[in-house]
Amino acid sequence: MNRPPLPPAIEPAELAWHDGVPESKRFGDVYFSRNNGLEETRHVFLQHNQLPERFSEIPEGRSFVIAESGFGTGLNFLAAWQAWQRYAPAHAATLHFVSVERFPLTRDDLTRALALWPELKILADELLLSYPPLVRGVHRLVLDGGRVRLTLFFGDINDAWQSLDFHADAWFLDGFAPARNPDMWLETTLGQVRAYSKPGTTLATFTSVGQIRRALTEAGFCMEKTSGYGRKREMLKGILEAAGPVQPESPGTIAIIGAGIAGCTLARNLAERGHPVTLVDTHGPGAGASGNAQGALYVKLGVEFNDQTELALTSLTFAQRFYGHWRDQYWHPTGLLQLAHSPQEEDRQARFLQRNDYPRDILQPVNREQASALSGVPTQSGGLWFPDSGWLEPGNLCENLANHPLISTAFGVEVSGLVPCNGQWQISTDEGSSIAADRVVICSGHFSPRLIPVSGRFRLKAIRGQVTHLPAKALIPPKTVICGNRYLNPALGDIAVTGATFDLRDDNPAPTSVSHDENIRELSSMLPSVFNDEDGKPNGEDLGGRVAFRCTTHDYQPVAGPLFNGEDARLESLFLLTGLGSKGLTYAPLLAEYLADQLTGQPACLPANLVRRLETRRLYQNDMAVSY
Repeated sequence: MNRPPLPPAIEPAELAWHDGVPESKRFGDVYFSRNNGLEETRHVFLQHNQLPERFSEIPEGRSFVIAESGFGTGLNFLAAWQAWQRYAPAHAATLHFVSVERFPLTRDDLTRALALWPELKILADELLLSYPPLVRGVHRLVLDGGRVRLTLFFGDINDAWQSLDFHADAWFLDGFAPARNPDMWLETTLGQVRAYSKPGTTLATFTSVGQIRRALTEAGFCMEKTSGYGRKREMLKGILEAAGPVQPESPGTIAIIGAGIAGCTLARNLAERGHPVTLVDTHGPGAGASGNAQGALYVKLGVEFNDQTELALTSLTFAQRFYGHWRDQYWHPTGLLQLAHSPQEEDRQARFLQRNDYPRDILQPVNREQASALSGVPTQSGGLWFPDSGWLEPGNLCENLANHPLISTAFGVEVSGLVPCNGQWQISTDEGSSIAADRVVICSGHFSPRLIPVSGRFRLKAIRGQVTHLPAKALIPPKTVICGNRYLNPALGDIAVTGATFDLRDDNPAPTSVSHDENIRELSSMLPSVFNDEDGKPNGEDLGGRVAFRCTTHDYQPVAGPLFNGEDARLESLFLLTGLGSKGLTYAPLLAEYLADQLTGQPACLPANLVRRLETRRLYQNDMAVSY
């Protein structure tokens, strides 16, 4: 028997193809009907969940949630997506589709399977473009301009139901036949269907096995047999009529304080879901730490695949998909090379590769010669190659993100405090004016603690970072981003940005020649041949650059979620998103997606273990504690 792969990889499905139809070798069953799988999906799942009628009734800004027990080829998802395009209202609304797959198809197999349905080609092509790498855990795909959100859990179904947070409006109980895949149909598994449902939730399944009907009836569903599709005489459908969770209330008016990459991505996310937002900032979009001319999209994945590493990896792959909308505009996916630039880093990368198994579309090891060829710069070592990473123009991107009809801006406003008043939050300004909002998100970096209306302190600190603008003509411009003890981006116009310093005890906001010289020295150590002329190496006094202050937490992990006071009670309708450190460009899209899920009451894009990792209460210190 084959041993399971090292984390985070997951075993793909092994297929046999008979007359063009895929069959699982493991379960000995087909993925869909040989007669007409698409029509079977429409009959079993769309018709018997009354989806066309229910889609048309979704209120503005709300969502409809479908949950599925086996993603397979994605045919059910594409059929639901097609119906959503046809029957959903014209106003802003979101279709959420939550699905689990223990043995996901490879991209090549998925491409071949979906080619059987030409009428779904446009949707299938978009799905394939965003299809995630085969690693365990949760993957959120944002499709159709944000009107469709697919949450894919690659792993065991019981792990999925313990990790995910959602309540379904309709269930597609799919998967291979109970006799061939009994684990999918265990009573404990079916009992979880009830836990993730609400009054009026419907379900449908192709099977009519009595044991399945009885288990669902015991779980609280009113079940009945009805006509199946094609040769299959009967199937099951049901509805939950018991009391339970209801549709969440509208989030009301939302204000976001801080227009860096975190605030701008969150504002755009909410606006695209149909929720008006007020974006407040002292200066304007991308004026703070997100305002550098260039920024690299990268993470340093841990040797051990733990929660911290999973969060970094999930953020990286989500960000790569998210920024694709701005490809060749503000997003430049040149690839990224993470050099083994020192003996310590070489040892770390060797242990990393020994203990983990990452798909090659995420990263792959390269030797010195390969690294030099990929980057276009002679390197002293090999490293890790991230083919789908690259660099961004953060300031320009923030301006674009903030430009949306549902985003109102209040720039040039200095916020002085937050006060609860008549069920809302009043945002006070130094000018004496105020902004009222039902919910407020603080995205103000290291200034955030000043705005949190709680006694005590929050363990956030500012770390100075200076980047240097190198004349492109003075160096061999790289074709890719190169990272090590410094990073170097490909040229943007007549400069290439390198940096950044890590100044723990320096609060000087102005660039200094000393920091420029430090950046040049460290870059030369990492890439000794990068400058065209050693004697003509730039002098710090002659260079431009920029200083920004990274906001980090005591454990160097970001925070996202509702705020709590010193008694561990939740502050109603007040949220925090900060502490992204030097990885803001990587973390911001995913954490904005997660916080938007929370604000709107929609299915969470993160599993429970990563939600715990982001909790804000870990930052709190009472007044007796020592503050950063």
